[in-house]
Amino acid sequence: MRLNHWAIAAISCVALLLGACSQKDTPSAAKPAKQEVSVQAVAAQAKGFTVGAVMSANTVYVFFDPQCPHCGHLWQASIPLHKKAKFVWIPVAWINASSLSQGAALLTAANPLELMTEHEALLLAGKGGISAPSGVGSDVEQAIKANTKLLSGFGAESVPFIVVKNSRTGETISRDGAMTTADLANLIGIDLAP
Repeated sequence: MRLNHWAIAAISCVALLLGACSQKDTPSAAKPAKQEVSVQAVAAQAKGFTVGAVMSANTVYVFFDPQCPHCGHLWQASIPLHKKAKFVWIPVAWINASSLSQGAALLTAANPLELMTEHEALLLAGKGGISAPSGVGSDVEQAIKANTKLLSGFGAESVPFIVVKNSRTGETISRDGAMTTADLANLIGIDLAP
């Protein structure tokens, strides 16, 4: 069977869209020198909100854009693992103007678990996520911009972007894209069973 040029292009586009949301580069945007991805760098430089087993030795860092549906799918996949691992969700602003304001609302929420769950449900339902005020405090705006710069510095080109030290191997792993709960548990190095 021969595929025409348009069919091949369409299949390629769909394949790219399946797992992660990409940063929209502008032609004039200079790429920073790539920084080594490490749990220590993320822990020291990124600002996020924590959900899950706060006292767990297993910390999973997730860079996400509030407008990314793949991040929403990863959020849902992570919920069954909240009793076994600590997740630090780090908002970035890559996709559109709503990314910054929604990220700020999530970052400063009194109950980030509840608000993130509401936000992702609305986003995945095609409703754009939570309503967030357009005015963002300068300290929160700077934190999200610093998160975005750090993520770009790692050479990441899409979100969600996960950084974790696998508890079985001790290896630091970074990966982009959504995944199933079982795949996420494997990446972290934890068992799914209670």
